[in-house]
Amino acid sequence: MLHGPQKGLCELLFVTPAQCADLVGAGRADVGIMPVVEIQRLGAKALPGVCIASRGPVRSILLVSKAPLSRIRTLAADEGSRTSTLLARLILAERFGAEPEVIPMAPELPAMLGRADAALLIGDAALRFDPSGFPGEVLDLGAEWTRWTGKPMVFAVWAARPELDLPGLSEMLQASVEFGRGRIEEIVRAEAPRRKIPEGLARTYLNDHIRFTLGEEEREGMALFLDLVRRAVAV
Repeated sequence: MLHGPQKGLCELLFVTPAQCADLVGAGRADVGIMPVVEIQRLGAKALPGVCIASRGPVRSILLVSKAPLSRIRTLAADEGSRTSTLLARLILAERFGAEPEVIPMAPELPAMLGRADAALLIGDAALRFDPSGFPGEVLDLGAEWTRWTGKPMVFAVWAARPELDLPGLSEMLQASVEFGRGRIEEIVRAEAPRRKIPEGLARTYLNDHIRFTLGEEEREGMALFLDLVRRAVAV
């Protein structure tokens, strides 16, 4: 939507998924890619076809702990993705019996671990982190979810304000995704150095870790996640 045939068709704002939900909820944006947990709360209309998901390791959502996972009492979390925070709480509670207090913090690992037992890193902060050199526990939440449920994990989907009729928007978004997927090498060369992410990791991340298609399995995984959150986690 910046460089392909869809360029100029929409006014674009670049913010986190959580901020997207806030903007759509406040009526300041028509559509946004928002955490799946926000869609029902806002009564937003999920658009078909496109998402941010994983099946197995996602690499960009890491729980980093200096304590054993079952003994985490405090969790410093970057609140840029509400889905990731809820997923961390769900996995810690259901898989490890831990129910930590969540402390919102900027995504700076030394400060996070200076204040809490564990830290939730998402996005670029997670991709810049090298798990191999960390002496404590590192849990890839995408991998843990799929190991537990056998399902993909959907983190965010495109959704619109329910009263809006936006014909052709879903097709435009899917076409934009396909345009980008055909130009992964260009994206890696342009973005990896700017974001201080190794090019090899950026290439693997975009090709192998992230899934962009909201298919039947992804919808099943999303429904299971929302059901488990409703039953097991106080939102």
